[in-house]
Amino acid sequence: MVTADDTILSMCGIDKRFSGVHALRSVRLTVRRGEVLALIGENGAGKSTLMNILGGVIQPDAGRMAIDGREDVIRDVSHAMALGVAFIHQELNSLDNLDVAGNVFLGREPRCWGPLRLIDRHRLHAATVPYLERLGLAVHPDTPMASLSLAQRQQVEIARALALEARLLIMDEPTSSLTPAETGRLLQVIRDLRETGVSVIYISHRLSEVEQIADRVEVLRDGQNAGSLSGKAIQHKAMVRLMVGRDLDVPAGPSLQTTAECLHVQDLRTQAYPHTPISFSAAQGQIVGFAGLVGAGRSEMARAICGMDAKLSGTVSLAGHTLRIERVRDAIAHGVYLVPEDRRQSGLIVEMTVRENITLPNLARYSRAGLIDRAQEADVTERECRALNVVTPSPETQVGHLSGGNQQKIVLSKWLSMEPKVAFFDEPTRGIDIGAKADIYRLIRQLADGGVVIVMISSDMEELLAVSDRIVVMHEGRITGTVDRQAFSEETIMHLAVGGPDDGGSGRMSL
Repeated sequence: MVTADDTILSMCGIDKRFSGVHALRSVRLTVRRGEVLALIGENGAGKSTLMNILGGVIQPDAGRMAIDGREDVIRDVSHAMALGVAFIHQELNSLDNLDVAGNVFLGREPRCWGPLRLIDRHRLHAATVPYLERLGLAVHPDTPMASLSLAQRQQVEIARALALEARLLIMDEPTSSLTPAETGRLLQVIRDLRETGVSVIYISHRLSEVEQIADRVEVLRDGQNAGSLSGKAIQHKAMVRLMVGRDLDVPAGPSLQTTAECLHVQDLRTQAYPHTPISFSAAQGQIVGFAGLVGAGRSEMARAICGMDAKLSGTVSLAGHTLRIERVRDAIAHGVYLVPEDRRQSGLIVEMTVRENITLPNLARYSRAGLIDRAQEADVTERECRALNVVTPSPETQVGHLSGGNQQKIVLSKWLSMEPKVAFFDEPTRGIDIGAKADIYRLIRQLADGGVVIVMISSDMEELLAVSDRIVVMHEGRITGTVDRQAFSEETIMHLAVGGPDDGGSGRMSL
């Protein structure tokens, strides 16, 4: 039983509507001092809405909130920060035109003495170092944000929150782009914070992390409290049952039925790794997973093949025919598509509607005499949304108003509506819930069974082991090994991901 003495946050009867959608219905939430509370639920369950209210981003329509026993209305983000509440959002809010230190202390930069009050760069960088070291982030404070990977940017966001010395820290999918090693460091940071009395609200779809770190779990479903768990009751199956209202059947294991090799990449050299050519093949009916740590070169490989980045050399062939791909439109013309890692930056135009995003890459298909056939667009949009269980009030809803999981489904729908021959999926389930993951896994398997060549890049080891038929492992731009399904193990893949055995420089090895 939570008492007034150990409760840092109390929210009661929180209600919120958006354009007719009842996002939150009389939700309650309490957090104790020095407690890690996991807040879980499917995408659209109301987790981010509730945290946006706590973080001062939006206002509730009804309900009461108290911090340290004092009832208050959090007016805006600055007010929340003044009360000791820091929010690390799922979609990053970094400024790419600044360096790392500028982002960590944004708006709180130390100033030089004198009439101009210029930023003291030396003190700024010195103050940033301890937070980077605490997270094990090996970048210099003056490193431009634009040069960092998505995982590194996420760690800088965490460093910014730590620098605020908040009493209540909200983490929304903080490990969605982190490697297992980086995730382990972050979980240890959270444990250290808990020991110093800092409370953490931890939002994650990675239930194995929740089992490791949470003192208590609160579950939301359809904008309402669905139940809570604590102590030994925090188990994967119990959490899933509360999230979806039933036991969730995991899709059956991959079939090993394959045809002859269809996609063949030979001696590909990327701008990121010009001295390490890579070669691999992928067959129809088979899902080829790509594993590796951050900076291994997996995304760079996919971007070069799909024409997003220029390749230095190498050939790409499909069904025995060499493909000339210099630009994205060349890849699209050959039926080679990339579902990118960063959905908001590279995969969507969030100001446009669901319909517009899904049909945008292939408008010529829906046009007659220069006019867009809206009825055909609507039919395709309805079909794709139904296939992926996209939850949206209407096809005319702006994509930016949807949950992260539904946004990711829109990215998938956009390319799948064009009937690909080869589909590269770069972190296809980053930051989405277990129910949506099951939908996406099922779709990927259906595509493979239908003859689409599938290459899936993922930092989620559990995902790779569950979905892939074969896993190719990369380290610093080279392929260190290829593991068939019967030889799958985390230990084998991690051994290869950190460099693996010397393969004589060929870049290829089978286990």
